Amino acid sequence: MREFESLRSQARMTKSRWLCIMRTMAGPYKDIQFAVTDRVARVSFARAPLNVFNIAMMKEIAHAVNRVASMPDVCAIVFAAASGTRAFSAGVSIEEHRPETVFQMLDTFHSIFRTLNIVSKPVIALVHGAALGGGCELAAFADIVVAGQSARFGQPEIKIGTFPPVAAVVLPRVIGDKKARELILTGELMSAATANRLGLVNYVVEDDKLEAKGEEILNALRQLSATALEMARRAIVESAGLNFDQALKKSEDIYLNKLMSRKDPVEGIEAFIAKRPPKWHHK
Repeated sequence: MREFESLRSQARMTKSRWLCIMRTMAGPYKDIQFAVTDRVARVSFARAPLNVFNIAMMKEIAHAVNRVASMPDVCAIVFAAASGTRAFSAGVSIEEHRPETVFQMLDTFHSIFRTLNIVSKPVIALVHGAALGGGCELAAFADIVVAGQSARFGQPEIKIGTFPPVAAVVLPRVIGDKKARELILTGELMSAATANRLGLVNYVVEDDKLEAKGEEILNALRQLSATALEMARRAIVESAGLNFDQALKKSEDIYLNKLMSRKDPVEGIEAFIAKRPPKWHHK
């Protein structure tokens, strides 16, 4: 724990060092629930009533995600609110935006996103209630978002004199530059239907159908190779922001040198030719 106490004085923490520290943390968790069932890792936010993220909770989330790195057959990571809470997440604790904790707060929160990209599993967000601030950023970062019809999204940080760093990077890519600017600069909230229209949300369902729709998507992913899913997501992430030629070269490199050296592409091709279901190795 001494390393965590010294975070404020550090200018930067490398990804490898962060992951090493996170591996030393042990469960059970206090503010989240973590379970792996039928090839799906689920992180449920359990800090009632509104799942406001504090530093301790964010460390737990990052630690749980990092555990998935040693589970090659896992096909997806799900973020959702635990039963008994009233929101996906109302954002990061305002108290931890203070100067004496803001570095550690940002470093810990951003480590969740960095770890998700390192693990590179498809990320599914099931959103009911409010997804504000950090909660909205986490939803924006997810690959597939299912929202209950009463869900609300927004980045209200500007109203307390700050701004959302992750949203400033991710939202323009997801919903377009002009709408991202409007959302970040005004701090106004939007409905699930509006979020769906802008592309922040993939599906809007009745509130009591949220889990059923999530399970429908997960059942589709369970039929697929975890290795292929990982490499496809990695190609999308690592080619983002590059010009077309650079992006295509990056995608080609992942395809030829990282995917095609694995067993699953061979199995998938042979199974297709033989007209039989594939038997994935997830490696």
